Amino acid sequence: MEVATIQRFQCSSWIDLRTFEGKPRGSLRYSLRFNEDKRLRVVSLALDKRRDHPLRSLSDNNSSVLETGSLLHSPSDEEQILKRKAEEVKPYLNGRSIYLVGMMGSGKTTVGKIMARALGYTLFDSDTLIEQAMNGTSVAEIFEHFGESVFREKETEALKKLSLTYHQVVVSTGGGAVIRPINWKYMHKGISIWLDVPLEVLAHRIAAVGTDSRPLLHDDESEDIYTAALNRLSKIWDGRGEAYNNANARVSLENIALKLGYKSVSDLTPTEIAIEAFEQVQSYLDNKDGIARPDGL
Repeated sequence: MEVATIQRFQCSSWIDLRTFEGKPRGSLRYSLRFNEDKRLRVVSLALDKRRDHPLRSLSDNNSSVLETGSLLHSPSDEEQILKRKAEEVKPYLNGRSIYLVGMMGSGKTTVGKIMARALGYTLFDSDTLIEQAMNGTSVAEIFEHFGESVFREKETEALKKLSLTYHQVVVSTGGGAVIRPINWKYMHKGISIWLDVPLEVLAHRIAAVGTDSRPLLHDDESEDIYTAALNRLSKIWDGRGEAYNNANARVSLENIALKLGYKSVSDLTPTEIAIEAFEQVQSYLDNKDGIARPDGL
């Protein structure tokens, strides 16, 4: 379940979590050069996909040369790639919303903010909407005083309202939203994207911020918070893992890290994940009755 604390994840949190893996730090000069080399691969891969992609506009031909020259040396260049990908995808969305699903701690709110900003969409967090509907009662308090069944009903109401009332929004859903079939009915009015993150990485992230606001993690006690989180996440996954396959697109952090030559998924930035999400949206649109043409084209 996604709760309010996940909103506190900023880009710095992603970097700090890398220390859990105890990898050698190396010299600053080496680190900068290594990161630069990785960013070169990001651009090369992104441009290789764009070059033959059926959604790419013919007007991109000249700009592709300029983009290759920039070689994504800095975060600002990474932002330009993100903006370009969003500009390519947006006309083909036809105003449809995007629903991000995934286990707790998978970064749905963090990545959702980036995607919404790039598209000019509005971000909604379903847990926040539920808390507002319950007069400010926190998710943890809802579970404690009313039970999970009440929370799930409120979650469905929130998704129904979002799907029927709003367009051009990115929705960060709760981790358990996938377990009710009716929720998929509402989410499939837009495009759903599964952020697939290894459980070990999720456990490290959750251990870094604590489990106080995550009621589904309170049942498992262990001598250390990481082991407790991993054990409980594994049990939760057994009950809902298959349901995530109902999403229209899957963004595997392991696949992205492998493609970019990273040693760990923790080396990925939220922006890189957002870029891959747009790539997967393009792939979904290509395979759905051919290319989904924008209205009027």
